[in-house]
Amino acid sequence: MVSMLVYNCFYVSYVFLMGLSLILLPISVSFLWQNKIAIIYWSILSLNSSSIDIPLILDGPGMMTSVVVLFISSNVMRFSLTYMAYDYFSTRFNVLVLLFVLSMNLLIYIPSLVILLLGWDGLGLVSFLLVIYYQNAKSLSAGMITVLANRIGDAMLLLAIGWSLNSNNWMIMNMWESGFSVMVVMSVMVAAMTKSAQMPFSSWLPAAMAAPTPVSALVHSSTLVTAGVFLLVRFYSLASSVKLFEQVLLVIACTTMFMAAFSALVECDLKKIIALSTLSQLGVMMTSLAIGLPMLALFHLMTHALFKALLFICAGSMIFLHGHNQDLRLVGGLISQLPLTVSCFMIGSVSLCGLPFLAGFYSKDLILELMLGGVSNFIMMVMVMLATGGTALYSMRLAVLGVMGVAHGSPFNNLMNEDVNIIVPTINLTMGAIVGGAMISWVIGPLSEEIFLNSVVKLIPFIVTLIGGIFGLILVDMSVTSNSIMKKMPLIHEFLCSMWFLTPISTQMMLENLKSMNLYLSVLDHGWLESFGPQGAHSSLIYFSQSIQGVQSKMINIMLSMVGLFMVVLILVNY
Repeated sequence: MVSMLVYNCFYVSYVFLMGLSLILLPISVSFLWQNKIAIIYWSILSLNSSSIDIPLILDGPGMMTSVVVLFISSNVMRFSLTYMAYDYFSTRFNVLVLLFVLSMNLLIYIPSLVILLLGWDGLGLVSFLLVIYYQNAKSLSAGMITVLANRIGDAMLLLAIGWSLNSNNWMIMNMWESGFSVMVVMSVMVAAMTKSAQMPFSSWLPAAMAAPTPVSALVHSSTLVTAGVFLLVRFYSLASSVKLFEQVLLVIACTTMFMAAFSALVECDLKKIIALSTLSQLGVMMTSLAIGLPMLALFHLMTHALFKALLFICAGSMIFLHGHNQDLRLVGGLISQLPLTVSCFMIGSVSLCGLPFLAGFYSKDLILELMLGGVSNFIMMVMVMLATGGTALYSMRLAVLGVMGVAHGSPFNNLMNEDVNIIVPTINLTMGAIVGGAMISWVIGPLSEEIFLNSVVKLIPFIVTLIGGIFGLILVDMSVTSNSIMKKMPLIHEFLCSMWFLTPISTQMMLENLKSMNLYLSVLDHGWLESFGPQGAHSSLIYFSQSIQGVQSKMINIMLSMVGLFMVVLILVNY
């Protein structure tokens, strides 16, 4: 039986976070409809003429983002009630997840670039502790690459704070009024790229799948990976005044989308496929920022958080109820065994593809339409459309192989029954994936100017998605069966599996160089340096002392005779 302490911890966290999200929901709607912004200064310490204040900003978009984060966090806590029930350190896990949610809300509500570091560094530190939660070599290596990639962003944010000293103002919303440096914008952009795993900092995101599945549902849907996007949304009024910002961001975002979509086609790990889909959707958000639509990027952030958390929780349910097996080649036929979980998983998948009138459609389709109507870079447009088709392709591959295909696992696997603590969050997030996009769009209101497209251009995103789904059915055996197409092209397969060689470049290549350097240094240290260093000096001193000792031992009789003879001579001279 589950211990009452563990049950109470997770259940109290679930009720608290869900209640907080329900309280904030009407307040955020009121702020959005009335277009209100409130800035509160919380005075921590006051000494004579000096005071330490923490500014807090309450605005509609930020509070709505907080509502989504709290809603997802509460469902993750309810899911963890079963998933982490028999874990020895489940109470520690509960505390770490709550700290993670606190850090994300600090990032949302603090508009000061300096104090914002509390939330920014908190996300990085707690994510490291969660990734290494299982305390094995794989988790530790994944945690190291995660924390090191994020430390680059932390360093860039510190540089931005330093470069902002000239303006004597660290409030994000009015920093542009007091003068700013282009280096501040570039530093913030690089920091956001590292947190949101954009090229070339993408390799840490699939590696972070070593964390428990509830962490993946929270971290890779609405918190850590979206923190970079949210930071750029806050900084957009400042960043958009830099000429190269939007062009550079567009190229990076489209490249990330394209790379992630096609890398997911050859991946066999269930969680990593969903992580790569997250990477692709982060590219969609960055693309929206690059074409001058920050509120639309925030809208897609919220809708994506809903259906991506659903995908992770459903995948976690399949893994947990299938004996902790997450290899796509060893699962299948789950539609007859877990009908509710699989049905909700399929809803999340088609929402990810942008099927009309689901949550993903309202944001993703609008971004693609505005891109078709306003972006003149043909190459970037083609990459985005190919990535959109690739999303449908790997979603169909995942559905056919892992859900509706023939079971390839051991016949002795004992599939467990679905639990109420799994069903409740799954249903909650499924409702969000179905109606969340429409409800948020009604609350936020118009996100862009009206555009006029002919019917052919209007249907391009839907046609590309449909073609991708058809190709997914045709090429469903890619990288899984013995006659796989990818196995006939090993170089391309390795290129896609390693995320365009980003993984070996950022990790293995450095490690191989360090190993080679270790060998050379070992030879040098045990060779010439030993001869000319302390060991050589020690050996030389021993040799010289032994030589002198030998000479002294052989000559002792002669020397005594000479002394005696000398004494005799002295006596004779005196007489």
